[in-house]
Amino acid sequence: MKKQYLDYIIKGIYAGIAIGMGGIAYLAISNKIVGSFIFSIGLLTVCMYSLNLYTGKVGYILVNKASCVIELVLSLIGNFIGTFIVGNLMRLTRFSTYIETAKSIVSTKLSDNILSIFILSILCGIIMYIAVNNYKKESSDIGKYILIIMGVMAFILCGFEHCVANMFYFSIAGVWSIKVLLYLLVMIAGNSVGSVTIAWCYNRFSKICLPIEKGEKKC
Repeated sequence: MKKQYLDYIIKGIYAGIAIGMGGIAYLAISNKIVGSFIFSIGLLTVCMYSLNLYTGKVGYILVNKASCVIELVLSLIGNFIGTFIVGNLMRLTRFSTYIETAKSIVSTKLSDNILSIFILSILCGIIMYIAVNNYKKESSDIGKYILIIMGVMAFILCGFEHCVANMFYFSIAGVWSIKVLLYLLVMIAGNSVGSVTIAWCYNRFSKICLPIEKGEKKC
């Protein structure tokens, strides 16, 4: 059991590193459209290698019930560790412009009000569940990649709040404080609500219609 818990954290750390790498690519590119496209390498890596990203897993709590709560918590801790490592390593490099860009992004987030952050986080959670769930169900490899890329580009270009991506931005900007932790908790809550809500809708209303008699169908 202890080994399993350790695996959750390690896979969470790797997922955090993957998102951090996507964040670095985004900061390196001035064009937001291109940057959001390249950022998707983070979520693609998470999905392709079955890593533990909180926002990609929390929607499935309805299916896995209480058994996945510990995995979610440990994955989130791992995500924080991974993004924190990548963000702080970048602070030791020559790319100071990345830090300034991250500070500008963070400033916009922290100047927003809590309700706005919560709503934007809910919308991000919805997009993340749709992207990841469709990736799992799509049979075509090209289709899988397109769905992930579109999901990532959508949440970035719309300005929605992704708690793990923001862990990276907060880390590279070096702005951790009580206020930042409060905002992060709101983002985590919003991402969770959005993901779980859309997952419930999917599980409730996506039943396959089965034929009863010739010419009739019942859902």
